[in-house]
Amino acid sequence: MRKTADLTVVQKTSIDTLHKEGKTQKVIAKEAGCSQSSVSKHINREVKGRKRCGRKKKCTSNRDNRTLERTVKQNPLKNVGEIHKEWTAAGVSASRTTTYRRLQDMGFSFSCRIPCVKPLLNNRPCQKRLAWAKDK
Repeated sequence: MRKTADLTVVQKTSIDTLHKEGKTQKVIAKEAGCSQSSVSKHINREVKGRKRCGRKKKCTSNRDNRTLERTVKQNPLKNVGEIHKEWTAAGVSASRTTTYRRLQDMGFSFSCRIPCVKPLLNNRPCQKRLAWAKDK
């Protein structure tokens, strides 16, 4: 177990109640059954109101992300550069890297590839296939 292990819900609530009563961190740690440093970190997180770690996505809103998803679904064969140009023309100020990152988060995967050109199936090839299938 690490020095500051993940606290259970029961431990967190007991730490909060004992802290409100005005007890010291050492006493709280003994009663909650965890280390004093984890008690200190939990109290500091609660005081500062920090819930999540990491950088916030502040340059695009949910509405911007929906417009990006709509442009991709309209023509899925476009590359990231073309999608980025359309998105910025719609009024979003984001970099090409941000566009790529948002597409990755949505589940779209873009790789440099050109779709295969398949021959059209007219009546003659269809008839040949049907004859072959009936023969087999």
